[in-house]
Amino acid sequence: MSAIKLVIFDIAGTIVEDHGEVVNAFSAALTQSAIPFQQEELKRRTGASKREVIRHFVRESHGQADETELVEAIYRQFRDELRTAYGKQLRPIAGAAETFSWCRGHGISIATTTGFYREISESILEKTGWRDVFQANISSTDVKQGRPAPDMIFRAMEATGVRDAKYVINVGDTPLDLQSGSNSGARAVVGVLTGAHSRGALEMHPHTHILGSIAELPQLIESEFRK
Repeated sequence: MSAIKLVIFDIAGTIVEDHGEVVNAFSAALTQSAIPFQQEELKRRTGASKREVIRHFVRESHGQADETELVEAIYRQFRDELRTAYGKQLRPIAGAAETFSWCRGHGISIATTTGFYREISESILEKTGWRDVFQANISSTDVKQGRPAPDMIFRAMEATGVRDAKYVINVGDTPLDLQSGSNSGARAVVGVLTGAHSRGALEMHPHTHILGSIAELPQLIESEFRK
């Protein structure tokens, strides 16, 4: 029997392929409103609440003035760009479905967390046929603080009835995924190399394991987390 009761997966770059859709949508929306940004900083902030990413760049450009209306306008544009991108191309990570099936077959609950708003995350899960696969699907709009805060992880634990983080594995492809997993006290904080970040970039942040993809997760659990 596994000593793990819950595995929490990020979505973009972790369970579905990342072809730059999120960064490109940010770039298009910010550019349309003449908000300056650095591409590398956008990449570093992937995984965070998307509205908060936009708010950061607007404040960098406009100072602390009331930016709510502008942030919301850019956010709507971002959502439109992202919806269009995922409408054209959406592919599961190879081996993802098999990993989900393995976890469930071994009595391990599975959940998702994401910086996406719920409409996009539900659309992704619908298109991949995974709407009913997970015991919980948590978005940044469900909690007070997005990543790197551990709020989404705690909400997923609550939804699945797991009370102790020592029974949890958190998996993601970004530094913010690793930071939130570490902040939650999860038993394992696993980075995967199927997103926009290299092994070197992920290894700079707290983690317990770096895997090529979630297809390798069952082997990791079998080898390191059996009672």
